[in-house]
Amino acid sequence: MKIYLSTDMEGTAGVVDWEQVTASGPRYEYYCDLLLGEVNAAIEGAMAAGATEFLVNDSHSRMANLRLDALSGSARYLSGRLKPWYMMQGLDDSFDAIFFISYHGSMGSNGSNLSHTYFPSAFAEVTLNGQVAGESGINALVAMAHNVPIVLITGDDVTAQEMEPFAPGVRAAIVKHSITRFAANSLHPTEARALIFEQARLAVASLDTASAPALNTPIRLEMKFRTSDYAELATRVSGVTGLHHLTAVIEGDDPLEVYRTFITVVFLCRGLVE
Repeated sequence: MKIYLSTDMEGTAGVVDWEQVTASGPRYEYYCDLLLGEVNAAIEGAMAAGATEFLVNDSHSRMANLRLDALSGSARYLSGRLKPWYMMQGLDDSFDAIFFISYHGSMGSNGSNLSHTYFPSAFAEVTLNGQVAGESGINALVAMAHNVPIVLITGDDVTAQEMEPFAPGVRAAIVKHSITRFAANSLHPTEARALIFEQARLAVASLDTASAPALNTPIRLEMKFRTSDYAELATRVSGVTGLHHLTAVIEGDDPLEVYRTFITVVFLCRGLVE
């Protein structure tokens, strides 16, 4: 049984500030250790239910936040910041299930801790078929394309709520409750890891009832930008149509093509400031 893990960092218990998840931050290494503990808890819970193979796609910032030699389950580690399929690089139809570990809520959420949507300087809100979508919802497009169920998400309470419309029945390990965008009430790391272990175990044990995301087609991904510069730039990408000086849309029947077009917009917008 083969499990794909896409790992972010902002959803880790105890994380509440950007400096904690930035390599230049004074205590970044400490929070990387907290993240590693939660990733390993998910792997070990899955192993307890019979999973045997794991691929961890490090998807936070420059995507090199974990220690390969410390990963449980002899997991393979996909790292590095230039990935054409970004947070879903490496997923294919050979996997049995997907875990989203240490995810956060969307920029359009109500106070999710460290909320943003892929690139906070550009995106004010993204919707899929009219539903507000964070990174978890957008990434569900790739899961849909490969027909692989998303069975576990870990992070705060708002993030878990945002995932449900795109992966009904997904198990959530809520390791903190958001108070504001920069404050949260977190479980102790030992308790957070125990919760993740158990939810991962249950998720894998009940795979026979899980199903892949299934959005109605044509899929409509609407992007609201923070400034008109980003919106205008987005319309230069094939498949993107401008609706308003702050809004553009991607529409199509192929979830992989919708996702790829969106990621192209992300890369282009990052280039505007980098």
